[in-house]
Amino acid sequence: MRELVVATASRWSGVEPPNEVALELAAELQAIVVAFEAVRGGLRFEDEPAGFEAALQACKETP
Repeated sequence: MRELVVATASRWSGVEPPNEVALELAAELQAIVVAFEAVRGGLRFEDEPAGFEAALQACKETP
């Protein structure tokens, strides 16, 4: 995994991770990407409320 992160960073931006912490953060980012890919296509926005003002009204507490 580390080799892939280092190679990709070098190829795309010409930089090398400066220390061990940078490598750990890159590995955590990869886990986040994998998690988002796992739910791809399963998340949807609700049709209603259709606008910001409607969303505010829908969330408004009634007395």
